[in-house]
Amino acid sequence: MTQPKRIAIIGSTGSIGTQTLDTIAAYPDMFKATVLTAHRNAPLLIEQSLRFRPNLAVIGDDALYGKVRDALSPHGIEVASGSVALTHAAAREDADTVVTATVGYSGLAPTIAAISSGKEIALANKETLVVAGEMITEMLSHSTSKIIPVDSEHSAIYQCLAGEDKESVSKLIITASGGPFRKYSKKDLETVSASDALRHPNWNMGAKITIDSASMMNKAFEIIEARWLFGIEPERIEAVVHPQSIVHSMVQFRDGAVKAQLGLPDMHLPIRYALAGAQRLLSDEPCLNITDYASLTFEAPDYDRFPCLGLARHALERGGNTACVINAANEIAVDAFLKGLIRFTQIPEIIIHTLENITFIEKPSYDEYVATNAEARRVAASKISHPQL
Repeated sequence: MTQPKRIAIIGSTGSIGTQTLDTIAAYPDMFKATVLTAHRNAPLLIEQSLRFRPNLAVIGDDALYGKVRDALSPHGIEVASGSVALTHAAAREDADTVVTATVGYSGLAPTIAAISSGKEIALANKETLVVAGEMITEMLSHSTSKIIPVDSEHSAIYQCLAGEDKESVSKLIITASGGPFRKYSKKDLETVSASDALRHPNWNMGAKITIDSASMMNKAFEIIEARWLFGIEPERIEAVVHPQSIVHSMVQFRDGAVKAQLGLPDMHLPIRYALAGAQRLLSDEPCLNITDYASLTFEAPDYDRFPCLGLARHALERGGNTACVINAANEIAVDAFLKGLIRFTQIPEIIIHTLENITFIEKPSYDEYVATNAEARRVAASKISHPQL
């Protein structure tokens, strides 16, 4: 009998992590969770570990180590804590596939560790390729590791490209729901609250990703990620607004044909596809009934109302550490907006201010990415604390 594929989930308590565990539970003969990690959600990590019995559970916050250890050690589950332990968890020999399900810059180090160890990576952390796409691509070229995307848009493109010659691709078309503010005027956007922004019309996601959807920064990041995942020039990647979120993305070919992947707005399908190594599994999950959708509509994005989207072009044209700066400043700005410290429309302003005040590095090393991230966070936080700067 074939042994189950061993899965390490970096970020098991978040939206993607919990849905990955749903998939593992649904296919117990195919998958086994051997490593679970969380940043601060100790109660849920404990609950998950007692149910799935991994070999290792890691809590990122050292202050919570004792609580997790006391709950899990009596059951024979190894417990560790801290950022170094999170990174080491992605390189363990008892994991075949690493699911990087954390949000933001924190996904970079574990992904690098997984690549260095030759793991199959189910990548849900888009910021890894946003921050250091060129470096990650170079590492993959010298590794047995491979990445299968989990993001619904990139999974759709991955599926559309199956069996196709990359040279026949004319362009990649990444769909965007438009978020909760698709029809808002620039004036309306000045007064929206965090609770307004968190009411996504189609998807149930974590707070950070939901705000990025509202600002369309997530689509900027997805354009950057697609450039590195698929090796397609930036000018051949575009975003379109598709409010129904049924067409997850498309590929246009040089003969004029367009292939699209359709499905319900649910992450279980791309997670299953990635865990199974780009194979299709029989599922009891609800399926798309195309007759339920009388029309599927598409419209051009508005770069004036949503300037974050345009930052993707700037990052790819300039290269170097530019996208790393954008990502860091955005994380700080989104956190400030969620706390009510800034207006929604100040998010791109803070990012642009940060870009103007960070040293450009054309070919950053890993250490320089780390330093850029730290410096950009300081500059963005200072701008929030002292708006007059």
